[in-house]
Amino acid sequence: MRFLLLSLIFFGLNCTQNTEQKLIFNANGYTFESDTLRNFEALLIQDGKVLAIGDEEELRGLVNANSLVEVDVEGHTLIPGLIDAHGHVMGLGYQELQINLSGINSLAETLERLKAYAEANPDLEWIIGRGWNQTLWEENRFPTAQDLDRVIPDRPVWLSRVDGHAGWANSKAMQLAQVSTDTPDPEGGKIIKDERGRPTGVFIDAAEGYVQQVVPESNAQEQAMALAAANNLLRSYGVTSVHDAGVGIQTWEMYQDFAEQGKLDVRIYGMISGAGSTFDQLSEQGPINGAYDDFLALRSVKLYADGALGSRGAALLNDYHDEPGNKGLLFVSQDEMNAMAEKVVGKGFQANIHAIGDAANRQVLDALAYAQQQHPGPDQRNRVEHAQIIEWDDIPRFKDLDIIASMQPTHATSDKNMAEDRVGSNRIKGAYAWQTLLGQGTVIASGSDFPVESANPFLGFYAAITRKDTQGNPLGGWYANEAMTREQTLRSFTLDAAYAGFQEDILGSLEAGKWADFIIIDRDLMTVEDSQLWQTKVLQTWVAGKQVFSSESTLE
Repeated sequence: MRFLLLSLIFFGLNCTQNTEQKLIFNANGYTFESDTLRNFEALLIQDGKVLAIGDEEELRGLVNANSLVEVDVEGHTLIPGLIDAHGHVMGLGYQELQINLSGINSLAETLERLKAYAEANPDLEWIIGRGWNQTLWEENRFPTAQDLDRVIPDRPVWLSRVDGHAGWANSKAMQLAQVSTDTPDPEGGKIIKDERGRPTGVFIDAAEGYVQQVVPESNAQEQAMALAAANNLLRSYGVTSVHDAGVGIQTWEMYQDFAEQGKLDVRIYGMISGAGSTFDQLSEQGPINGAYDDFLALRSVKLYADGALGSRGAALLNDYHDEPGNKGLLFVSQDEMNAMAEKVVGKGFQANIHAIGDAANRQVLDALAYAQQQHPGPDQRNRVEHAQIIEWDDIPRFKDLDIIASMQPTHATSDKNMAEDRVGSNRIKGAYAWQTLLGQGTVIASGSDFPVESANPFLGFYAAITRKDTQGNPLGGWYANEAMTREQTLRSFTLDAAYAGFQEDILGSLEAGKWADFIIIDRDLMTVEDSQLWQTKVLQTWVAGKQVFSSESTLE
């Protein structure tokens, strides 16, 4: 078989003379070939695609071109470009341009950061930001408009929670939004109110729309700046492809403009936002499997079943353990979810549905079962996005229905301090259940859900393997029986993530005929100490055989 593969490659080389080839050598390379993780030392590239991998001497014997570019990586580790199976590209870009409140451990420090930002940006009409997380604060309570008013009383403020499923406004913003004690909770949302029925300044899920509708829309220049910022950050992290969880018409048009101008260094697999009018327009010509040399695809749809666990918006079958009487929120009825899933699947698109709580996961599984029954066909690859809290008896349904679990390892390590408080010691057994899902044959596509979490995939790699935070806690790992192996983790960020986007024939591994998307990193992910995994640095990022990023610390 090896001789046959090399013969076919040699035949291809004979048919493509008078071209440039690139030989990447002296590498500690890893890639999957089917189910096997292979180690190699050299990679031969032509026209942006892999011709062969193997021993350096062997590949030099295959060179058949007018010119050869040689790159010595001096023994560093080389792996396929990482694929983030769930992120928000524009959200990441805007976070780079606006105030980022992620990781702050107190309300007081959050307010100090906001005050400094407002003073440094006196011309901003609105103060916009994201990333606050009350479960990290010493106070461990929802903030209020009055908190914000103390530091920014004269300009409207709107701050998205880290998960994007809650927003925090000051009094000026609520005044502009005309929110009062008489403003009702919308379907699928909640306005947090005090004991006298007055809005406190926090809006959950659909209720965020009250304030969002008065926030000025970004202009074309700001949108382009955000996309450029996201592109640059992702390539520096070694992310060569991302599944963008929620793409609108204007955004898709901008992606096309960037791709046509050669300004994209990261491939984008788009999920259309919702099954309504946006889907109707963007799906007119059917799924787009690959455009602009596979830098863009649009063949999936993002739907929502519920909110997030941290804001208690995730829909549970039984009450929140730490808030009796509250089961969270299902955004739509079962009939409505069935109809949306059926519409999407019926038009040949992949349904990718956000579900955090066990009630939401059950609703989504029921809806996908209905849609697949109405439109039977092989290889639909429908997905549950997040799949965080699953009722134990529902886990086998992922395999029975052939549903992909699109999961984010850092969610487990970020949520570990509050997740069991929310659901209790019994339901937590079906939470973040990676190894249980993998053990039954379910495909897991790993991602980060940036900007909810950091876009750095090595934090996810570390979390998947250790079930610990970056301080090494808890000592033995949080429910470590559900941790992934290193091979499982690498596959979930490469070949299985590509599979989740119908792209395993062109991406996800360094096999002959696939795009030469790869990264060179400063340590061996297969052998380095667990504690060092999250500290991995990207030295170079290559997309389609072209270097698109080099760190300041060169290959020395």
